Amino acid sequence: MSYQQTIPFTDRLDYLASMNNGHAFVMGVERMLGIDKEIPKRVEYIRVLVCELNRIGAHLIALGTYGIDIGAFTPFLWCFRDREHIMGLLEWASGARMLYNYIWVGGLFYDLPVGFEERCQEFVEYFKPKMVELNELLTNNQIFINRTANVGILPLDVAINYGCSGPMLRGSGLKWDLRRVDGYSAYPELDFEIPVGKGEMGTLGDCWDRFKVRIDEIGESLKMIEQCIQRLTKELKRTPDFDPRGKLPRKIIPKAQDYYMRAENPKGELGFYYQADGKTEIPKRIKARGPSFNNLSVLPAISKGVMIADLVAIIGSIDIVLGEVDR
Repeated sequence: MSYQQTIPFTDRLDYLASMNNGHAFVMGVERMLGIDKEIPKRVEYIRVLVCELNRIGAHLIALGTYGIDIGAFTPFLWCFRDREHIMGLLEWASGARMLYNYIWVGGLFYDLPVGFEERCQEFVEYFKPKMVELNELLTNNQIFINRTANVGILPLDVAINYGCSGPMLRGSGLKWDLRRVDGYSAYPELDFEIPVGKGEMGTLGDCWDRFKVRIDEIGESLKMIEQCIQRLTKELKRTPDFDPRGKLPRKIIPKAQDYYMRAENPKGELGFYYQADGKTEIPKRIKARGPSFNNLSVLPAISKGVMIADLVAIIGSIDIVLGEVDR
């Protein structure tokens, strides 16, 4: 199985964030080939745009199902209603509602459809007040606070020792986001903050902090989407001669090497370790490091002595997808 043929399989790791999975895998192959600096700016901004849309969708799943976990059914309906708009946009761009296979080595499978940026901006304007409603319903709800504050406390040193990442790590107070730390793709050119837990409602690193990080990250993703739309509609407009597959090599045969690529997925650090023999299009070995596996591993350390009802709240706050936990 070649590098290009592997991309559809990466979609199935965290299947709620397939765009992000493919982006991480493809960037590693491009760096092994030495073409990462040649990717057109328009391609880079489209990649970030669809990945941030996918990030919002993944976080909406996390927030909606978390509401059900602790007894609030309405947030589930609201989050899935709003996620449907994102599913429609990504289906319009890629042709699929999930498992997109959209980001390819050297480019994209398609350019964005005509009118996509405008529809995307309409979604942003629609969604901003919905986030205010969700905050009013959950974030500052006293019953929700009672169920999540001072529950499942994850100290920062424990999070680091277990290799936690994403909202699990940032919920414990550390500003560690690979979009800023590694500065890949178009992220260094975008203005965004890194939300972290502050112990506002209880102890730093509790379930409420992890929830708050995710809901704040949605707001930051909206900011990045608007910046991408602005660049794509003004400085990086589509042109008749633009080829989204322009840098796609005829044969993908990297030099013999070992390489590790990591990227910030909705649930944390997704890493790919590659071994190339330099002779064929088939990689000698590829190892995926999904964030859910490490994040779930910390569960025994933060759930000792808790009530069963609190254990449900703790597991929900970790936000795992078994597609990248199963070994």
